[in-house]
Amino acid sequence: IAEMILSALEGADVVVDDPRGDRHHFEARVVWNGFEGLPLVKRHRQVYGALGEAMGTDRIHALQLLCLTPAEHTEQQSKKGVQLL
Repeated sequence: IAEMILSALEGADVVVDDPRGDRHHFEARVVWNGFEGLPLVKRHRQVYGALGEAMGTDRIHALQLLCLTPAEHTEQQSKKGVQLL
């Protein structure tokens, strides 16, 4: 999943987790300059577009996304004092 996202969103920082351990339900944090000025829906569409046909199949049944610009990511880390995902 991370490789597919990275190939489409060059320069992104991508972290993917499989919290259930079932290899079908994933969580991903995507930090990318290209999200600047985009609403959440368009950010998600960028990521889903990168995943193409893999999304909604047995390969990726569910994906929870956190899509941030680098500035938003830094701000969230400083507010919470913890690293997200």
